[in-house]
Amino acid sequence: MPSVDPSVQSEFVASSAPEPTNAPPAAHFEGAQSVNAQAEETPSDSARSADAQFDDLQAADEHDERDELDRGADQRDELDRSADKLEQGADEHEGAESVRPSRGRFSRERRVSAEDDGLEFQGSVFDAPPDAEAPRNEERLQKILAAAGLGSRRACERMIDEGRVTVNGKEATLGDKADAVRDAIHVNGQRLVTDSRMVYLALNKPRGVVSTMDDDKGRDAIADFLPNITARVFHVGRLDQDSEGLLLLTNDGGLAHKLMHPSYEVAKTYQVEIPGPVPRSMGRELKAGIVLEDGPVKVDSFRVVDAFGKVALVEVVLHEGRNHIVRRLFDKVGFPVQRLIRTQIGPIRLGDLRPGRTRHLSQAEIGALFKAVGE
Repeated sequence: MPSVDPSVQSEFVASSAPEPTNAPPAAHFEGAQSVNAQAEETPSDSARSADAQFDDLQAADEHDERDELDRGADQRDELDRSADKLEQGADEHEGAESVRPSRGRFSRERRVSAEDDGLEFQGSVFDAPPDAEAPRNEERLQKILAAAGLGSRRACERMIDEGRVTVNGKEATLGDKADAVRDAIHVNGQRLVTDSRMVYLALNKPRGVVSTMDDDKGRDAIADFLPNITARVFHVGRLDQDSEGLLLLTNDGGLAHKLMHPSYEVAKTYQVEIPGPVPRSMGRELKAGIVLEDGPVKVDSFRVVDAFGKVALVEVVLHEGRNHIVRRLFDKVGFPVQRLIRTQIGPIRLGDLRPGRTRHLSQAEIGALFKAVGE
């Protein structure tokens, strides 16, 4: 209602009543009409208030809608996390028998004997390949990528949307599902290990340790340096007791076989301490090839790292894997090995890993290993 002076309003009401015999002056009615006309010409405060209330309600509705969407996204994330925990619990229950408590040494039944040629594996350490007839356990691809440590699910969705992910050689799209155990998943062309049961370790084997998981004679063995590793891992190749340096440990039998098989020509780098001085012809001779009792062998590269007095430190790279190959090679050219350290296997470097210590390989390093064997 328009705001009108009470005295004027009373006069207007009186003028609207049936005219009595003593009617008020006409000036009173005219004054009331002028006030009423002015009220009709000026927008009312109540109309403005109604418009403002409508705008406030509309803004509140939009805010509530955004809050509802956010709550919905939070609920979906919470459900995803709950599902992950349930699945993880089920996986741990199912895999309980495949994991043994750490006892410092492997039992003889589980001991592995793997020669450098990689042609034969003895023991029961390899995980059996997935049953081809078993049902696939598929889940959303972005969930698998996130579980592998590539980022949040939203970030993994962007990777898929950008065409950076393939499953079994086929470019993935949003909405695709995969089996983390069976399917070969690549990101940016590099293999991604999505099977959480797989273990990949680097060990700096100290001098005096035998390259076996357990030793019948009670000598220090590889398992003595794995007190916190519960998975049944085995060594990829070997180093003799007097040699030291990089050993790879894993329960991935397929990858281990390829890394050791000579047909894949995975290079290994050694630093060798020999008597000095080193003749200039040694490098050419080793690169040209030396004939040993079990066949010819040649190094891929050779260089002198340092020379001090009557001792020289040289580096050789070769992809052969025969027993004591480096020692026999230098014995043949008249420079017996005084100390031998393996510093690299394929793309994996020993780095500053201290003797007797292990470390888990990163996803990038594991992917580089698969790439080295053509996967």
